[in-house]
Amino acid sequence: MANTLYLGIVGVGGVGTALLEQLGRLSNPPKLVLLSRSTKTLVAQTPSYSHSIPFEAWEIAAAAPSITTVDALAPEDTAAYLGSAPGRSILVDNTSDLTLAKAYPIFLKQGISVVTPNKKGFSADISLWNDIFASAADGNALVYHQATVGGSLPVLSTLRDLMATGDEIVKIEGVLSGTLSLLFDTFMPAIGKSDAKWSSLVAHALQIGFMEPDPRDDLNGMDFARKLTILARVAGLQVTGPESFPVTSLIPNELLSLPLSAEGIAQFMLELPNYDEDMEVAKLKAEEEGKVLRYIGSIDVSTGEIQVGMRHLDRDNPIANLKGSQIVSIYTKRYGANPLVLKGGGGGGEVTAMCVMSDLLKVMEGLA
Repeated sequence: MANTLYLGIVGVGGVGTALLEQLGRLSNPPKLVLLSRSTKTLVAQTPSYSHSIPFEAWEIAAAAPSITTVDALAPEDTAAYLGSAPGRSILVDNTSDLTLAKAYPIFLKQGISVVTPNKKGFSADISLWNDIFASAADGNALVYHQATVGGSLPVLSTLRDLMATGDEIVKIEGVLSGTLSLLFDTFMPAIGKSDAKWSSLVAHALQIGFMEPDPRDDLNGMDFARKLTILARVAGLQVTGPESFPVTSLIPNELLSLPLSAEGIAQFMLELPNYDEDMEVAKLKAEEEGKVLRYIGSIDVSTGEIQVGMRHLDRDNPIANLKGSQIVSIYTKRYGANPLVLKGGGGGGEVTAMCVMSDLLKVMEGLA
């Protein structure tokens, strides 16, 4: 019993469902004793924790014997339940919930390790970042959040490995949004030309499900900025938050006041074509320099300067030739002028779940 690992999973959407499928293939998985979504939570009957929830879709898992369905638990109650298990416990948070992320220290102080793709806690105020890792040390727990940056790319682990072996990070730059990568490459390809209007490309990306349900969540640059904040902190910078550095929004100023509702989204898409000329002007300026327009982020570690926004790049620049994928170039003292480049596809439910599973396996190994 002492060697048994107890698992709680919060979030059973695309990532959570794919993770359950992947967990079901393990020969020696942890014991799943809590499975939670927005309004309901499944728990294995206590106090023995002898039963486990099957790694199945929610409806099947809820129908299993000795499984109790209760209203969604508050983070503190979830921590209390997992902390009472007769062995080491792990929380997997598949949500984007800031409230749960703010509670990570509660879990960690009780020795409950945390695995998550949730960017909110690691890009919020620096005090929470510091509290998370201090609490992990106090509780002898582990924290893994590889999937918060770069989708399937091992960006954070690579940065940590470089620094752990004594290398010095000089600069980091790249594209951390598959959506914006695709939009800009189609709007202004490195090879050839495109007459497509910006608003039509946004509408198409939204239609095929390549954007967030509210396209403004992609176009305002803040998701990109959260990822850059995490990168900067791993590189050793005490960045207070994503609002502390310049982020260029692709939302016209005149449309910023539209409500965050279905009606607001519809109105935004209806009015966006009226501002296509702004992007055409930006494209023309890049063309006049013989370059292409791209949306990138950069971190100068030596000066602490961080920026997210549109830049003019040479057509043979690796970043200029992306097609919906992500890329991170890491300049270090050892690598000199030739950066270490990580490039690949973005996220998606199965890919993100794979990253979460990889982190979970590391935690399981570390707790064994």
